[in-house]
Amino acid sequence: MATLDNSVVLVTGANGGLGQHFVRQALALGARKVYAAARSPRTWEDDRITALHLNVTDGQSISAAAEIASDVTVLINNAGVIPPTASYLELSETDLRAGMETNFFGPVLLAKAFAPALIAAPGAVLIDIHSVASWNAFGGVYSGSKAALWSATNSLRLELAPHDVHVVGVHMGYVDTAMAAHAGGPKLRPEDLVAQVYETVAAGGYEVLGDELTGMVKAALSGPIEALYPDLHSTPEGAQA
Repeated sequence: MATLDNSVVLVTGANGGLGQHFVRQALALGARKVYAAARSPRTWEDDRITALHLNVTDGQSISAAAEIASDVTVLINNAGVIPPTASYLELSETDLRAGMETNFFGPVLLAKAFAPALIAAPGAVLIDIHSVASWNAFGGVYSGSKAALWSATNSLRLELAPHDVHVVGVHMGYVDTAMAAHAGGPKLRPEDLVAQVYETVAAGGYEVLGDELTGMVKAALSGPIEALYPDLHSTPEGAQA
């Protein structure tokens, strides 16, 4: 079982609604230092928090962060981006590539860059933030990028396990942050999701299903594709039933 006591944590996307809770709760659970990484680092009124410039889509920025934060024992890949449309057909090539760069390539390259530090640290942890969109294609490139990250997380888990690096994947529906401001319906409180994540780490778990919706979607993956996507049963306009 991994513990945050005396750990050194790096949180990407630390300025966001979820990221801030990862930072604060890590300290409450005993972390001695937290690198709060963001493209535009903010000021934190706690000397245990080190603001760190990091652009997860820039290889040089990732390398520089890995050199500065070489004492990291817990890496949390939290940064993510929502595309302007859920349609692949309407999405520009620029936005398509940007979604994959931030949500997939960035976390994987960060895991690669920080692997030496994690492998060297006893009881190290890698946490990747996915989404229920990893298992349901409602989000276009957001879903595609999170599905790719889920697969990469599984591969990294297998690759890092012999080095005693524990890898946790986090899946959830909408969380009550600015990123999900456009969405209606029930939303998880960010502090509750973060608490679930850290509890899973402490218990030695591998996967977080943040809410009932996520559990239902995961269970549906074993069924026919039409059950997961009931709209496939609808009759196209103008066609005869």
